[in-house]
Formats: sequence, structure tokens, C-alpha cells
Amino acid sequence: MTVTTKNLARTTTFNLPNQLTTLRLGLSVVLFVLIAVKLYTASFVIFLVAVSTDWVDGYLARRYGMVTTLGRILDPFADKIIICGTFIFLLAVPDLQPYLQAWMVVVIVGRELLITALRSFLEQRGRDFSAVMSGKLKMVLQCVAAGVALFYLAYAAGAAPQDVKWLEWLLTASVWAAVLMTIYSGVSYVRTATALLAE
Repeated sequence: MTVTTKNLARTTTFNLPNQLTTLRLGLSVVLFVLIAVKLYTASFVIFLVAVSTDWVDGYLARRYGMVTTLGRILDPFADKIIICGTFIFLLAVPDLQPYLQAWMVVVIVGRELLITALRSFLEQRGRDFSAVMSGKLKMVLQCVAAGVALFYLAYAAGAAPQDVKWLEWLLTASVWAAVLMTIYSGVSYVRTATALLAE
């Protein structure tokens, strides 16, 4: 069987890491539906599977040299969809309102929009605006906060109030850690962008 240049290009572009990223986008839609219909245990499981693909596709792309232009665009897009979408859907859950405030979600979504705009602007001008450690840690803490929130909703439904106190503390701490790191990483990226623009 002859492999044409066109087919080879298609295979190279839509490689396994990019397929996993596409899967993450699909799982995001499933996750949002599950949260909306209050199936929180299933939501928690789907969320864990979805965010794990972020680590796997990144590892495979770097380890086996499968980094593509499509992947550089699609991967951060999928990250933003699942994180921002999850927090927006969680904000509508009354049981989480004492722990997740509207302004917190605005900070998370606003930061993502700002950094995406800065990255697009700078990279169009040939500047390197790659992710740094604070951005990666921000993503980890956001995933932890969203995961704990989903676990809280699943666990607290059938538990006595005194049995979820530890989880309430964990939820509060994880949400605040995510918000503070979001702010910190956003400021760091803005400073970097300002320095690049001043050169």
C-alpha cells in the first residue's frame, strides 16, 4: 500500500498527542452535561480522565518529537475549555457558593483570556512567549480545586455534616490556592510581555 505525501502529512499532524487533546475536548462536553444534570460522581471520574490526557499528550509530544503547530494551538485551547467551563458550571451549583465566588471565576477566566491575547500578539511578532513554571503550577492547582469541588459534591450528598468538615477545609484551601496562583502567574506573564514589548 502506497502512503502519499498528503496522507503522511495528515497522519503526522493528527498524531496520538493531538488525538488525545481532541478526546479531552470531547470529554469536556460530557463533563459539562454531567455537572448540569447533577451526576457528580460521574463528573469527578470524567474530569480525572480528561485532565490526565493533558499530561499524557504533552509527555508523548515531547518524548517522541511529535510537537505540531496544531498541537500548540489545540492543547492550550482544550485546557482553557475544560478549566474555565468546569468552574463556570460549578459556579451555578448552590452547594458550592460558600466556597466558590463569582469574582474568583471571573479572575480565572479573565486571566486565561488576557494571556491568550498576549501570547497571540507576541508570537505573531516572532517573540517567544512559552509557558513558564508559574503557569504550569497554576494549571495544576486549578485542576486540584475543580477536582476537589466535584469530589465534595459527590461525597457530601450522602454524608453527615460533621463528616465533611475536613473536605470543606480542603475545598476552601484548594480554591484559594488556585485563585492566588492564577493571579500570581497572570502578573508574571504580564511583566514578561511588558519586557518583550519594551525591547
